[in-house]
Amino acid sequence: MQEFKSFSKRLETLTLDQFEDFALDLVQFQAQTNPIYGAYLQARKINPVGIQKLEDIPFLPIQFFKDATVFCGSTDAITQIFSSSGTTGAITSKHLLWSEEFYLDHAQRLFEKEYGSLSDFHVLALLPAYLERPGSSLVAMASHFIRESNSEASGFYLYNQEELLQQLGTLANGNRKVLLLGVTFALLDLAESQAGFDGFPNLIVMETGGMKGRRREMIREEVHQRLRAFFKVEQIHSEYGMTELLSQVYSKGKGKYQLPSCMRVMLRDLNDPFSPSTRSQGGINVIDLANFHSCAFIETQDIGFWDENGFLEVLGRFDHSELRGCNLLVS
Repeated sequence: MQEFKSFSKRLETLTLDQFEDFALDLVQFQAQTNPIYGAYLQARKINPVGIQKLEDIPFLPIQFFKDATVFCGSTDAITQIFSSSGTTGAITSKHLLWSEEFYLDHAQRLFEKEYGSLSDFHVLALLPAYLERPGSSLVAMASHFIRESNSEASGFYLYNQEELLQQLGTLANGNRKVLLLGVTFALLDLAESQAGFDGFPNLIVMETGGMKGRRREMIREEVHQRLRAFFKVEQIHSEYGMTELLSQVYSKGKGKYQLPSCMRVMLRDLNDPFSPSTRSQGGINVIDLANFHSCAFIETQDIGFWDENGFLEVLGRFDHSELRGCNLLVS
């Protein structure tokens, strides 16, 4: 627990030039204290002592969060468990936390670095599917944002579209910005509800979570075009996160993500998971330093692309039979 507190303090003041040293310290710590990561390195015959730069770091396949207890040290330190969404009968991922308070404070710092203080917002969260199950990290984050906004107008919405539109209309002429954080399929349902909506300059529409099996899959451009037309905004913002990561990444339009200082993405070859990609496209390997308590080095099943300006685009999944909700807007 003391190590977790020490890492959390380092993370609060992290600068870009400190990232590699932090990551390399974490590799050694997790190799020794995380039985799953340690066994994975051993199975690949990798000596942690030989890991001297970011490019040497092995990434743990994300499947282990479904099949094993991915945690550093004694499980007595676990205070919260986040679980992923999944189809009926499917095995869901579980992220074991040492401190929900740390997660919420960290999420707030990342959001406010991009968008400013939550106290400047009304936060309206349209999150069916997530609200209907326990253990959602997204619901925990949204609930925290709602509290921190300190606005009586902030709140959750399930399927009550008319009430949500009325609230948006009420807030249209206020001085505060309005964040409408919605799961993608629910925002599309709202846009196709035949209701009228006038739009207003202070509105930020942010989609996350994908279709959750509720609608056919659509390319991102089509989704954003429909949402822009209904909400009368220039861009649709996006949040990229997953149960297995404690950090979030934001896009302010066109699905182009700017990584925070605590994260790195390294693309791997699509046909060889142990080799880096030699192209601008590849499988997404994530380093999330906020995962110091579990595993900070994760081989995801997402495919990414670096554009010419250094923004990350998430193109979809390797295995479309089990689409990850937050990543299924294929470019």
